[in-house]
Amino acid sequence: MPIPAALKRRREYAGPALFAYGFRPFFLAAGLWAAFGLLFWLPQYMGVFTLPTHLTALDWHTHEMLYGYVAAAVAGFLLTAIPNWTGRLPVSGWPLAGLAFLWLAGRAAILWSAKISGVAAALIDASFLIALAIVAAREIIVGENWRNLRVLIILGVLIAGNIVFHAEVFLKGSADYGNRIGIAAVILLISLIGGRIVPSFTGNWLARNNPGRRPVPFSRFDLATIATSAIALLGWIGAPAHPTTGVLLLITGCLQCARLARWAGDRTLADRLVLVLHVGYAFVPLGFLLMGASAFLSAVPPSAGVHAWTAGAIGLMTLAVMTRATLGHTGQPLQAGPATQGIYVAVLAAALARIVAAFVGSIELLEFAGLAWIVGFTLFVLVYGPLLVAHKPAWAETRC
Repeated sequence: MPIPAALKRRREYAGPALFAYGFRPFFLAAGLWAAFGLLFWLPQYMGVFTLPTHLTALDWHTHEMLYGYVAAAVAGFLLTAIPNWTGRLPVSGWPLAGLAFLWLAGRAAILWSAKISGVAAALIDASFLIALAIVAAREIIVGENWRNLRVLIILGVLIAGNIVFHAEVFLKGSADYGNRIGIAAVILLISLIGGRIVPSFTGNWLARNNPGRRPVPFSRFDLATIATSAIALLGWIGAPAHPTTGVLLLITGCLQCARLARWAGDRTLADRLVLVLHVGYAFVPLGFLLMGASAFLSAVPPSAGVHAWTAGAIGLMTLAVMTRATLGHTGQPLQAGPATQGIYVAVLAAALARIVAAFVGSIELLEFAGLAWIVGFTLFVLVYGPLLVAHKPAWAETRC
């Protein structure tokens, strides 16, 4: 039986395994930068040394977590998911290597922006997300997968946030709106994509291993929750401390709690690979509730809600996706072994410690949170790095 041309081209790919599929270079880059970003940040925060960047220490940390680490994780997810959505071959080889180079160039440009000028650094940095959007749009449009074009809208918001970030730095020396736009875009993306994968993976596992109550299918309630989340986040971007914004955030937090409860996460305790999706998503409503409460209660610092979203929801959800996708696409059993569970526990501890540190103002807790984060992502690189760079034919990567 003749082999289809697309499969033939896939089998004949002879380049480095690292550039055979989008998840490989970008999940590795995300893990490395998440660890090194905090490793650079903690001594900088303590005043031990100063990086050669034109950004303030806090702006550099925020930018590189949002538009460096998260951007790499999003790229890895999109470039792996789009072939599944469209049935097209994955972007691989030189085009994928070029995208990875743009991401790396952005990190180097921002790091040494005091030497090369902030304008040049901003242009280099912004080029990666724009190029990713162009590639993703082409694949989705050529594949006639119109339903998933909505993901590109959120990617466009992330691009806008990065541009606003740099504009604010040029105009007033520090960023504010750019940070909130970026966080809001990623939380909305988690709400949209998480609403697909969390109940889907949960339902599949329960059907095989624990028959009984299953996740409630996607319904108008989910649409209403996502729409309310978008409105609340828009209010938070423009007026985070306004009472109306606070009410919207609190309402959204309650809706997100109810949404999560519908996914039967309490029945997945035996499978940590599924359970971590529910734990990670739980930080989404927690962030809404904390941020909403901060608009009315001085005892609730806004940074607690910010880090529930960033360290908690973003950190754990990206790790949950990166570990599962790497295992599935490299032919490994879909099981969270002791090392993988250690990764989850370390980053969960980091998120919880960082939230508590915001309440009590403890430098020791902040340092512990940073070290736990570094340990978690260093462990990810050590455990999953060999799988990501191992030589394996691209056509063999067929599992999800």
